Amino acid sequence: MKTLSFSTLIPIILSCYKKAIQAFICICVFNVSFAVAQSSNTNAKNGQQLSKIYCAMCHKFTGPEVLDKSTWKESVLPNMALRLGLKMSGKRLLLGSDAEENALLDSLNVYPKKPLIAKEDWNAIVEYYLTAAPEKMSKQSNTNYKEGTFPFGEQTITIDNANLPQITLLKYDTLGTELYIGDYKKLFALNTIGEISNEWALQDYAVDLDFSNTESPILMTIGKIVPSNKKLGQLSYLNKKENKRKSIEGFEELRRPVNMKKHDLNQDGKEDLIISSFGHTIGKLAWYDASDPIKEYVLNVNPGTRKVEVKDMDNDGKPDIVALMGQAYEGVDIYYNKGNNTFKKKRVLDFVPVYGLGYFELADFNGDGLYDLLISNGDNRDFSPIDKPYHGVRIYLNQGNDKFEESFFYPMYDCHKAMTHDFDNDGDLDIIAAALYSNYTSERTVEKAVVYLENDGNLNFTPSHMANPIHGNWLSMEILDFNNDGFDDVVLGAFLYDLNELMRVSKVTGLTSFAQVLLLTNTH
Repeated sequence: MKTLSFSTLIPIILSCYKKAIQAFICICVFNVSFAVAQSSNTNAKNGQQLSKIYCAMCHKFTGPEVLDKSTWKESVLPNMALRLGLKMSGKRLLLGSDAEENALLDSLNVYPKKPLIAKEDWNAIVEYYLTAAPEKMSKQSNTNYKEGTFPFGEQTITIDNANLPQITLLKYDTLGTELYIGDYKKLFALNTIGEISNEWALQDYAVDLDFSNTESPILMTIGKIVPSNKKLGQLSYLNKKENKRKSIEGFEELRRPVNMKKHDLNQDGKEDLIISSFGHTIGKLAWYDASDPIKEYVLNVNPGTRKVEVKDMDNDGKPDIVALMGQAYEGVDIYYNKGNNTFKKKRVLDFVPVYGLGYFELADFNGDGLYDLLISNGDNRDFSPIDKPYHGVRIYLNQGNDKFEESFFYPMYDCHKAMTHDFDNDGDLDIIAAALYSNYTSERTVEKAVVYLENDGNLNFTPSHMANPIHGNWLSMEILDFNNDGFDDVVLGAFLYDLNELMRVSKVTGLTSFAQVLLLTNTH
């Protein structure tokens, strides 16, 4: 894939790049307009064929079987209609009071003012989905698993008596042996004896930290946690001595950044910086030569990059980039390093958008020397917040030559994050996973919100759950040996979006106050 360099001809390239973003985001509009003309000429009225034309322009084609009839009818199809320029009775554009945000949506033609599809063609699509969709989704079943004993003790940690915990960051500094905790407009450093060793005031949510510079760690803040196209995120240096931070010039206007990684990609002896800007309807995955904001190389202008890892995936001696996409074209991409600051993209896993990819890790589960994929999918805060049987934890074993095959699936509603580690020190990789419930149902219960999956060495996993579960609103997770006993522990961060969600969770759980962090101490 040809990359964009900002090292020369900056004014010209910036202009071209801006136009490229707009063209890419609007590709759905232009392609759909072409599809309309084709449809009119051929008089194609088959709803299935039409849906494959229109739906697949902005994401992988999503068949009617993945959602129930009511969700299609009341939510997903009406919102799709709005994006095709159709005015739906009882439905309105997703516009708020933010004039700048609305102007961005308007400039990107997210909600076209003129219809891009003939009404009879749209009716055919609706008929197809409402005819083929199931009345109800099937339920998840874990009856094949025998319940084990949860190998962690539970301890809640309250930092500053926040009434509404909004932990967006848990990051452990292994050299400084401190746990960094981001709770909305505050960042805390907690030492291993439970004392707050540092505190910083923030303007918005912390989402990532880089400790490669031990004296001045780099902090990433997202700007707005809710969907947004505004450039409010930034990078800044933390000053440990004065409890201040300083913005990093050139990285002050990022579009909802969520992840960063430092690595010498071009092997020139200087650390490069990779930034994943999740965005909303527009986003960006880019790397910066020698961490210089002027030397930018753009890998992807799609929204939704959640996380990247850097590994030599093809064993050619050059570091490659593995990226998880959790919006629009959901899946996993590998950017193979071809030298001379160029990368070639290949999609290795592809998902429909309702799968809700949230997190991934690279790990060798079967000991064959190849990197496998651990993927958690369960982001359910969209137009279809129903119980989805395909949400959960998945392992894809690397067969070599870019081939990944699913070898394990553990069903788990709203699974937000799963991490792997040898928690019992027996030589194989176990898994800990947590849910961020969009709501509580008879299937999404407090008891099922955290699961430990113990590996017997042959990818046979035994699940276990907390003896005294608290609730199911865990956004962040980190692994660390908090008590320095040689066995790694787990910390979970609670996140409640607003007071309305707090009241809903309180009604279900009976809780009147919520701890910010849950420490799971390894009892192996």
